Amino acid sequence: MSEQAEGAEQEAVEEAVEEAVEEPLDALELDDPGLYLNRELSLLEFQRRVLEEAKDVRNPLLERVKFLSIVHSNLDEFFMVRVAGLKQQVDAGVAERSPDGMTAAEQLAQVRRVGYELLVEAQRCLSDDLVPRLDRAGIHLMDYADLKSKQRAAVDSYFDEVVFPVLTPLAFDPSHPFPHISHLSLNLAILIKDQEGAKHFARLKVPASLPRVVPLKGSSGGVRKDGTVPHHHYFVWLEQVIAARLDALFPGMEVLEVHPFHITRDADIDIQELEASDLLETIEQGLRQRRFGQVVRVMINSAMPQRLRDILVHHLELDTNDIYMLKGPLDFSGLTGLLSVDRFDLKDPPFRPGLPPSLEAAKESGGIFAAIRRGDVLVHHPYDSFIPVVEFLQSAARDPDVLAIKQTLYRVGRNSPVVRALLEAREHGKQVAVLVELKARFDEESNISWARALEREGVHVVYGLLGLKTHSKIALVVRKEGDQIRRYVHLSTGNYNSHTAHIYTDVGFFTCDEKIGDDASHLFNYLTGYSAKRDYHKLLVAPVKMREGLAALVRREIEHQLAGREGHLILKTNSLIDAELIVLLYEASRAGVKIDLLVRGICSLRPGVPGLSENIRVLSVVGRFLEHSRIYYFANGGRPDIYLGSADLMPRNLDRRVETLFPLKDKEMIRHVREDILGIYLTDNCRSRLMRSDGSYQRLFPEPGQAELDSQRWFLTQRQRPRESEAALQARRYDD
Repeated sequence: MSEQAEGAEQEAVEEAVEEAVEEPLDALELDDPGLYLNRELSLLEFQRRVLEEAKDVRNPLLERVKFLSIVHSNLDEFFMVRVAGLKQQVDAGVAERSPDGMTAAEQLAQVRRVGYELLVEAQRCLSDDLVPRLDRAGIHLMDYADLKSKQRAAVDSYFDEVVFPVLTPLAFDPSHPFPHISHLSLNLAILIKDQEGAKHFARLKVPASLPRVVPLKGSSGGVRKDGTVPHHHYFVWLEQVIAARLDALFPGMEVLEVHPFHITRDADIDIQELEASDLLETIEQGLRQRRFGQVVRVMINSAMPQRLRDILVHHLELDTNDIYMLKGPLDFSGLTGLLSVDRFDLKDPPFRPGLPPSLEAAKESGGIFAAIRRGDVLVHHPYDSFIPVVEFLQSAARDPDVLAIKQTLYRVGRNSPVVRALLEAREHGKQVAVLVELKARFDEESNISWARALEREGVHVVYGLLGLKTHSKIALVVRKEGDQIRRYVHLSTGNYNSHTAHIYTDVGFFTCDEKIGDDASHLFNYLTGYSAKRDYHKLLVAPVKMREGLAALVRREIEHQLAGREGHLILKTNSLIDAELIVLLYEASRAGVKIDLLVRGICSLRPGVPGLSENIRVLSVVGRFLEHSRIYYFANGGRPDIYLGSADLMPRNLDRRVETLFPLKDKEMIRHVREDILGIYLTDNCRSRLMRSDGSYQRLFPEPGQAELDSQRWFLTQRQRPRESEAALQARRYDD
C-alpha cells in the first residue's frame, strides 16, 4: 500500500473515531487498586495450577510425580526471591503499597498462608494419592521402618560404604558455635545424651550429592494375566536411612531425638553496579553471599518438640511465622529420582521433533543459508527441532564466506552446543562478539564459566548495559556473497539452551531481511558500544520504544473498533503486570475490542468485570511443556500484525531490560501463527484454565458431545505447517 493510501485510510479511521465517541467513558486512574490483582498471590495461583497437574489422573503416574517435584522447586524459588523481597520491605519500613493496595506486611501474611496451604496440599497428594498408586504400579517408596530384613541389610551396607564417609555431624556447645546451615539444605536436628547424662544438640546435613530416594535392588512379581512378569522397584528416603544409623556417627552416645528440617534463604543478589569495578567478580562474590542470606523459611516435621524449635528460632534469627510445620518428608525436589525407573508406560510417550519443509531440504539445496534466502523460516519448539539453530551457528563457524557472528546469551545451560559453535568460529578466524548476561538469576555460575571460556579464545565478550539486563534472544551472522554483504538473523522467544528447547514452548525465526539485519546491527552496537539510536525499521526494542510501540498497536485496535472494524487482540505472554498496559487493555475492552489473553503465570488484570473488562478473557495453559513463547496479535482491521519475542508485559521487561519483539510479514506465516498456534491454544479444553475476576481459575473440560483438544498434544501429533510451495517460497517478498 502506498504512503498516500495509508494516510487516507488513517484519516478515515480518525474521523470515524471522532463520530463514534459521543459520550467518552470515564478515564481510568492508574493508581486505583481495584483494577489490579496482587502479583504474588497470582504467582501462587500458578503453582496451584501446576499442583493440579500432579493430581490429574489423566497424566501418566511418573509425570505426576515430576509435577509434584516442580511445585516444590517453584515454591523454593518463590520464597527465596519474592518472600525475601517482601521481608526486606517490611524490615526497611517501606510504606509504599502494591498496585492492588496492599502493604508489604499484608502481602507477606497472605503469601505465607497460601504458601502453607500449597505445601500441605502437595504432601497430601504424595501420601494419599501418589504413593499408593506407585505401590500398585510396582514402584514402592518406603519408610525405613517398613523395610524387610534383607532390604534393611542392603540399605545398611549402602550407608556404611557410601553415605557414612560423606556425613559431617556438627556439634553445638560452648566450644562449638552454632553451625552455618546452608541454603536449600535438608538437615537433621539431633538431640543426644552423653555418658554423664548431659544433653547436646547436633546438626547433620543430608548430603545433596547423594540420591534423595535411595534405590534398593528390585524383584520380580507374580505372573500377570497377560503372561508378563512385572519388575518391582524399591526406594527409601535417604534422611530416614541416616536417622536410623546415627549410632555410627555418635558412638557411645544415646540418640534421644532426630527431626528433619529444611532451610530456604534469601537468594536474590543485589548488585551495586556503579561501585563494581569488575562485574564478573561482583557476580561471583554475590553467588558466595547467596549461601549466607537471611533465612526466609524453615520447613520442619510437626513432631519436632518446642525446645528444638526454639534453638532454630534463636540461632537462625527466625520470625516464628517463617516456620512451616508439615507431616511426612520435607522437600519433594528429590522425587525426580523416581523418574529413572524404566517404566515408559508410566511416562509421557517420547517424541521426535520435526522440521519445517524449507529446512528439511536445506542440505540438498545449498544449506541453511540458502534456505533462509528463499524465504523466512519459522520454527515452533519443542515440536520443531532445535538442531537448525545449532546448525545455523555451526555453518557460520565453518563457512569461509562468513565474516562475523554476534549473539546474546542469557541462559545457555551446561555443555552448550551453541557456545561450542561460537568457540569453533573463533578457531576458524571469525570475528565473534557475544553479550553474556551474568545477571540471569540462578544461571550466573554457568554464565560466568562460559564467559571466561569465550574470553580465553579471544571472543569479544561484553556483559551488557549499566542497570539493564539483556534478555533479547538474537544471533547475527554477517556473510560475504559476491560483492555484497548479507546479514542473516535468528530471533527467538526463548533462550539458546538446547536442554530447555525440549521442554519449553518457544518460537524461533530465521530471516535475511535487509531491514531486520540493519536493526540487528544497530542493536548490537547499542549493546557493545555507544549508540543512541531510537528508531528501528522493524524491531520493537526495549527500553527504547517497545512500550510506546505496544501501546500504539493497542490504541490502533481501539480506533478500528470504534470505526466499525472489529478490533481483536490476542496476547500470549508469561506474565501481565504492567499497570499502564493493563489500563490500556481495560480501555480497549470498554471500547468493545475483543481481547484474548493467554497468560501462563502472573496476571494482575481482572477479566470479566462488567463495565470494565467484560470483553477480556484470560486463559492459562499448563501441561507437559512449559509455555514460554510470547506472541502478540493485532487484527488491524483485517490486515493483522503479529510480533514475537523475548518480552513479557512487565515493567522490568519494558523499562529495565534490553528486549526485542520482531514482526512477521509473510501472510501465510501470519495465518499459520494465528490459526494453527494461537487458535489451537484458544480452543484447548483439556489443559486450559479460565481466569475469574477474583484471580482464581476454573479448569476447562469438553462440553457434552465436544471433542477433546489438548493443545500441546495437538502440536505434537499434527505439527501443522504454513501451506507453502517451493514456488511460493521463491516468490515470497516483504510488503514494506
